[in-house]
This record gives sequence, C-alpha cells and structure tokens, in this order.
Amino acid sequence: MPSPRAAQPADVHYRVEPSNLHAHLFTVSLTIARPAAVQEVSLPVWIPGSYLVREFSKNLQELAARQGKRALPLTQLDKHCWQIACTPGKPLELTYTVCAYDSSVRTAWLDATRGFFNGTSLCLQVHGQEKLRHTLDMVRTSATAQWSVATGLQALATDKQGFGLYGAADYDELVDCPVELGPFWVGRFKACGVPHQFVVAGAAPSFDGKRLLADTQKICETAIRFWHGAEGKAPFKSYLFMLNAVADGYGGLEHRNSTALICGRRDLPRQGEPRASEGYTTLLGLISHEYFHTWNVKRLRPAEFATYDYTRENYTELLWFFEGFTSYYDDLLLRRAGLIDDATYLKLITKTINQVLQTPGRTVQTVAQASFDAWVKYYRQDENTPNATVSYYTKGSLVALCLDLALRREGKTTLDAVMRALWARTAGGPMTETDLRTVLAQLAGRSFDSELAQWVHSTSEFPLADLLAAHGVTLKAEAPQLAQRLGLRVAENHSVQIKAVLRGGAAEKAGMAAGDEWLGLEVQGQGWRISKLDDVTFYAGTETALTAIVARDGRLLRLTLALPLTAGGKAGATATAKARSKTAPAQLARPAADTISLTPTDPAALGRWLA
Repeated sequence: MPSPRAAQPADVHYRVEPSNLHAHLFTVSLTIARPAAVQEVSLPVWIPGSYLVREFSKNLQELAARQGKRALPLTQLDKHCWQIACTPGKPLELTYTVCAYDSSVRTAWLDATRGFFNGTSLCLQVHGQEKLRHTLDMVRTSATAQWSVATGLQALATDKQGFGLYGAADYDELVDCPVELGPFWVGRFKACGVPHQFVVAGAAPSFDGKRLLADTQKICETAIRFWHGAEGKAPFKSYLFMLNAVADGYGGLEHRNSTALICGRRDLPRQGEPRASEGYTTLLGLISHEYFHTWNVKRLRPAEFATYDYTRENYTELLWFFEGFTSYYDDLLLRRAGLIDDATYLKLITKTINQVLQTPGRTVQTVAQASFDAWVKYYRQDENTPNATVSYYTKGSLVALCLDLALRREGKTTLDAVMRALWARTAGGPMTETDLRTVLAQLAGRSFDSELAQWVHSTSEFPLADLLAAHGVTLKAEAPQLAQRLGLRVAENHSVQIKAVLRGGAAEKAGMAAGDEWLGLEVQGQGWRISKLDDVTFYAGTETALTAIVARDGRLLRLTLALPLTAGGKAGATATAKARSKTAPAQLARPAADTISLTPTDPAALGRWLA
C-alpha cells in the first residue's frame, strides 16, 4: 500500500480528463505548487525513440493561467514555450485542451471507443522543476464509465479500472509511460518472475489471446536471459504491452517499462488456427524488437541521450547500433525462443539484405551519417529517399550480422557476449562508439576498428557471402523482379503509379519520374493499356525497345524505354547476370537492383550460430 504522503498530489500535478470524445479533446489541468516569479513551461517538440520534430504544440489550445481566483496573462515565447509572471510560491494552475486525433504510437488519440496518449503530447514541462516528483490524475467521466486505464506509471490511489492517481519520479519518467484508455482486452503472465501485462484494443472476436500471451512470454524470457543469464533480474519491476489492432497499420515505440504497438487486426493470432501467419510472425518480430529496446536504447543508450532535450533535435551517429542491432536481434530471439524455424529466419535475413541492395543510397551515405540525418531524412521520406540515404535499421542490422559472424568465425567471442559486456561496462547507461570498440578488442583479442570503418563509416559493401558460408549458408545472386530491373518502386491499382525512380536504372534513363502514372505502352506499332507492371513483359515479349505512355501533370508523354535483357536474351532483366558466377563473390558490390537468396548447406554450422 502506498504511504499517505505518496498518495498525495506532487509539487507538479496533472489532471487529465477525456472531456469531449466526439471532438477528440482531452482537458488538462497543471498545478505547480511552488512556481517561480517568472515561470516558463513548454510542450516537447519530439518524443524519444521517434526522431522527428513533430510540433506537438499545434494540438494545444485554450491555454489559461490563474492563481486562486486571479487570471494571469501568458506570454508566448516561441512555438511551444510560454511564460507566466506570478506570485512565487503560491500555487499556479494552468488549464488547456489538447486535440488528440493521431492514431499512431507517437502522439495522442481520443474518440468514443478508445483513448491513448504520450506525456510529450499532453503534459507541459515545468522549467526548473523537471527533476521533482510528478503526479498524474486520470479522471473518469460519464462517457468513459465502462473504460479502464493501463500505464507503466506507479499507481498511488486508483480504482479497479485504473482511474485515479499515478506517480513519477520526474518529468522524464512521466512522459516515458504512455496511457491507454478504453474497454480493452487484458492478459497477464510472468517472465523470469517479472509480472507482465498485455492489453489489446480493437481485436476481432476470432483473436486468440492465450496464444499471444504464451508466445510473448517466450520472447520476454529469451530476452531477459540474453541480457542477464538464467538467474539474472530484469531492470524493471513490471512491464506493459499496449497493442492497438486496426484495419491496416504497423509500428511500435519503446518505453522504459512498456511499449505501444499497432498492428493490423488480421495479423493477430486466431482461434483454431495453430499455424502462424506471415503477419503474425511480423507482429512477434515487432514485439521482440520493442522489448529488446528496453535494454538497448532505453538504458544502454547514446551518450548524447544521457539527458533528453525536448526542445530541439538530439543528434547521434549511433542509431545504426541501437536500432540496427535491435533489428538484428529481434528475429534472432524469435528463432531462439522456438517461434520460427531456420528456414523462416533465413527468409527474414534475405529480405533485409535485398532491401539494402535495392537502395542506391547505400553508395551515397554511410549508416553513421544516416543515423545523424534521421531527423531530416529517415522520418521525412520522399521520392528521392532511396537514392540519397540508407536505413539505419536494415543496414545497421547487417553490421550486427557481420560482426556476429566474424566474431564467431574467429572463435573467441560472440556479439551476444559483446552486448552483455557493454551493459556491464556502462552499468546499463550511456555509451559511445569508443565503448563498443574497446569491448570488441577486449573480447576478440584484436581491434575491429577497420571493420567498423568500412561497414559503418564508409559505403563499402559487406563480405556477407564469405561470412555466411563459414556458418553453413550459401549466398546466391538471383534474377531480380521487373521493378528492380527497371529501377522502379510502384503501386498498382488499375494503372502503374510510380513512387520512386532508382538512380541509374532504365526508368531514369527513359525520363520517368516519381508521380508519373504509367498508363500503357507501344510496341511493334501497337498500343496496349497496362494495369500492372507484369503487363509490360507480357506485351513486350522478346522486344527490348518500346514506348511508355505516362501521364504527368495532366499531360500524356511518350518515353523511349529500353528493357534490360536477361542472361538468356529475354526482355526484363539485367544483361550482367550472365557474367556472374552461381555463388556471390566475397564483396556484394552490385547494382542497386540486384537480388540474392540464401540456402543452408551445413545445418550443424547454422545451428551453432542460431543457438
């Protein structure tokens, strides 16, 4: 039971009421017990884990201030910061409303069926008092009488449905514990003795909650033992999964003792269907990813994130480590938990490798640069993104893969041991790349500076074929699909909509551009309407020269397009294929439109790697 003092509102206290469900409005009251004479407050411009300035203040309205019965004027200093001149030491109350109409995991949502918010979207930061204890009062209304509340915050005085008073040690903890509201499904389990709770909103009646809990428990136990061994203790007393099942969606955001997730409701496990669908496997990978982040980025984190600055971008070159290495381990831990087999795991790795190979930007930008530029490139993708940058998720996961395979081949250590040694070295706290280099050298018996220079700080290709071969897997070049052969990313719906034109491809040489609608083609004097990309090879046959009819800005354009040849002389694939050997060379120095496949050749060696 909390002490009477702990159950009282703190010096910084928020009262949150879902006041108008149909207008999507939360009403917030912030009481500052002992304000400064000139008190400043601000709303964060970003949320940790999602590296984009999102301007949360755009949703804040009707801000007012008062001390007792006296209304006080507010001075707005900039887009997200306000100043109030008041009597120091006398309680100051701010009231405002927030429009919550973003269904992502990053901001806030409210309607007649569900509510959700991150503190960065609703809770003004009280300057000078960020390190003091904070409390949050979740208010029940007549419209939410049948709802429940779920959050990672410490409950101080709450009812059976979770409404009431919660506490946080400081502002960072307050905004790192999102809140879910509604008539959600609830399930519970223990992983290595730690209580875990799973809440799901929006699930269909066919949802198999029992299976989701069992599979998630395996993931959690595998992750805890990865970091702390069979007898080790997790760095949290409890954990909460919040999953919003929607018609179409995917994503997650990590927090210190919880995570917010979104998935398509068809991806949830279904009663009576024991075989895991591809969508459910993807969901399990997401669960594994966000849970691994509980260690790798929430605690073991870039030194630049030792203290968050919520007013501006927080730059680091290490997202390739924190997101990329987490992306490597999310599926690997699924394999170790027995939730996927070797074939499925290799299929997932193949997909990642092909995503990197089919990104021309990998020859333009290093993965360290991509990490630093996340604020303006990764989270602001456009038609040129694949040509200008590379994903620190996918390429970072290949850095982890190569390090792990190289360490295992030399026989002195593994990446698993490196991760645990980093945790011990930093006491589960901020780290630098120098820490990684030092631990690698200590455990491997040699420096890995050269490998990191090539794989992280240059655009050199990875020696994947050699490293995989040493662990029982053969990498083979395959004929790419037509979109990759042409250098296109498209959407197909009654016509071919061009989303991106890849650098150096046939489509770029023909003059195609993102935003074009490819309507048809002319070949051998005949015109044909196309509705999907495969129609091109169907009508072209063995012809390699054709005219593409595209619509751009209301005009019809006739573009001369040369279809690349296959090794056998057929239209549609790269002619360079016939010069390639059956197995890929040590370096994957290939055009961006290439494709590979992986084949297990030594089950014993593969098993030692994946164990």
